[in-house]
Amino acid sequence: MVKNVNKSAGIQPDRLRRLLKNLIDIYSPSGKEEDILDYAEVYLKKHGLSVERQEVDENRYNLIVMPEDRDEIDVCFVGHLDTVTAYDLTDFEFERKGDVISGLGTADMKSGCAAMIEAFTVLAEAGGRMPPVGLALVVGEEEYSDGAKSLVLEYGFPWAIVGEPTSLSPCLGHYGYLEVVLRTQGKRAHSSLPELGHNAVESMLKLLLKVTEYASSSSQGLVYNIRQLSGASTGFVVPDYCESWLDVHLPPDSRIDLLRTELEHLVESAGKSIRGLDADIRFEDTYSGYRISPEGNMVKKLMKTYEGLSMGWEPQDFRSHSDASVLFSAGVNPIVLGPGSLAAAHMPDESVSFNQVLQAAHLYLNIARSLS
Repeated sequence: MVKNVNKSAGIQPDRLRRLLKNLIDIYSPSGKEEDILDYAEVYLKKHGLSVERQEVDENRYNLIVMPEDRDEIDVCFVGHLDTVTAYDLTDFEFERKGDVISGLGTADMKSGCAAMIEAFTVLAEAGGRMPPVGLALVVGEEEYSDGAKSLVLEYGFPWAIVGEPTSLSPCLGHYGYLEVVLRTQGKRAHSSLPELGHNAVESMLKLLLKVTEYASSSSQGLVYNIRQLSGASTGFVVPDYCESWLDVHLPPDSRIDLLRTELEHLVESAGKSIRGLDADIRFEDTYSGYRISPEGNMVKKLMKTYEGLSMGWEPQDFRSHSDASVLFSAGVNPIVLGPGSLAAAHMPDESVSFNQVLQAAHLYLNIARSLS
């Protein structure tokens, strides 16, 4: 619960709840965010905020709210408006049962976006000079982070608050991410005569077993997921190729270059121990983990804000990939901090506590005001 919050802060729970409902009810998977962008832009302008469109591609753009003097910005609040695709297109919309709000994107991260928008709405309503803070509502986080990549090309700021679901625990550490693609080659043959061919899917399964054994025994504390497995699917044949995509997350202080080298050696040695294996490995997105010093000026201000709201200060590490990695690679210091639980994200029954969303709005507002 939020304690000792100044009643003049201006956060309006009913308005925040309506905003969150409207955001959730707009289906916005990565690549198809146009409708929610239109809604958010109209909403921000209606509440007195000056909004810029930053083009990402032909049909999509980021929504940017910046102070009059961009060079004065101390921190940018960053949230992504896209979601993963719906588990069920007939049942993804807003639903409320007491304090619990469910629906696609409630945790990841429309609740964080709604809380940020509400905080900026209050700042605009207060009139006068805005604090040195910005707001960036970006697209594409669940796929290629193309919104965040466009953001850092044009806008500069030293600090960011990224509203991913952390249950309002400040994450000063962030896991690294390595996207791994494995491919095996085989020999095509008639399905009824498999002994005349070489099954690339079978080879892949044996290779994946080696990879999972390595990951499970690694001293680096790896988190891995086999995201996709596909092979030749045309006709009644022995498949002659197979491809697998893996997500690998590793703790902030781990060496991602060492991981890459060890995985390359693993595939090479597997070729000697697995009969007939013809395999290769490549790496797509690669982001090193990071850890922000607790001595940073923004961290100290954030600690005081927590203290003022009687919230416990318990920094954590963010275990997933996020736009924060893109920001950090561009020289920004991103703190991941938002309502909702990462464990609820991407789930069929995704949900969030509205009280936590409300608490996030108060927290974001007080962070911004502390910089005035």
